[in-house]
Amino acid sequence: MPLYYKNISPEHLAVRNSVGIFDISHMGRVMVAGVDSEKFLNYVVTNDVATLQPNAALYSVMCSENGGIIDDFIVYRTEKMFLVVFNASNREKDYNWLVEHSGGFRVTIQNISDEVAMFAVQGPNAAKTLQPICTEDLSLISRFKCGNARLADVDVLLARTGYTGEDGFEIFVWNTTLSRPDNGVKLWNSILESGKKWGIEPCGLGARDTLRLEAGLCLYGSDIDESTTPLEAALGFSVKLQKEKFIGKEALIRQKAEGLKRRRVGIRIMEQGIPRAGQKVFSENGEEIGQLTSGTFSPLLKCGIGMGYVDVTQAQGEKPVNIKIRDKMTKGKVVPFPFYDPEKYGYKRKAS
Repeated sequence: MPLYYKNISPEHLAVRNSVGIFDISHMGRVMVAGVDSEKFLNYVVTNDVATLQPNAALYSVMCSENGGIIDDFIVYRTEKMFLVVFNASNREKDYNWLVEHSGGFRVTIQNISDEVAMFAVQGPNAAKTLQPICTEDLSLISRFKCGNARLADVDVLLARTGYTGEDGFEIFVWNTTLSRPDNGVKLWNSILESGKKWGIEPCGLGARDTLRLEAGLCLYGSDIDESTTPLEAALGFSVKLQKEKFIGKEALIRQKAEGLKRRRVGIRIMEQGIPRAGQKVFSENGEEIGQLTSGTFSPLLKCGIGMGYVDVTQAQGEKPVNIKIRDKMTKGKVVPFPFYDPEKYGYKRKAS
């Protein structure tokens, strides 16, 4: 997957205004099946897999015993099995972690990352792009639901999920291996053809990063890792402490009782300057209170945006802060996630 096909900004705005397609076949995909598959996944992830009905999905994290985040991912439940989709950089680590902790559970764990292609079609016109080549009524697949379908005469699993903050679908293309990519190539070209009337653009890693940052979504290895917990990362919604047992539960209960010392926040730059990972965050009176983990120039908002961790006392409300950018103190303020919200910020899409 390239950094960009044309340029980051037009690809980014195509997704915000209409539709874009991403080849995300680099992601990790593991199939978990067997009579204990639900029980096993509930033990290794923080969210409650038991609440998942067939053809539904949920976001979760997987923690170490000390509460650090091994990875974040989406778990999909079909009629016959679970599909766990995680970050590309963690493909081997996550698979090995699942295998190592499967003892005592009657499960099979199969790494199918190189046997299934994966695309993401994202944007307000995503459904309009896919419907003409789809056998199923896409209006019946709601957010975080999934189902089997045929797209351009190719068997797929369609899920209404994504990493952009937009409506859209993630598509699992069955029977598409690295040595036999025919189904994937056929479907990619068919989606581009179907999306021509909507101005579809193929999008690269650059737009994927700026879109997820505008949406306030974490990037593993930057915003979250094994040194951060889901409570610090503002991902507490995915942690169900009422579950009987899961890896990291005791550490998270202890951290919650003791109180957080830092928390992930969004920071919007209020003057000229582009924030980057590693830059220090200071309070209005010059006290160092944290550090950025991601930063970019927002093609949509036309300003610098970033996220990072600050002292928990500075994480509430829209507090003024300063970011040290190239040895210059640059004004910013703490803002809630997401940075981009059409209803909240009054953003008007271009007419389709």
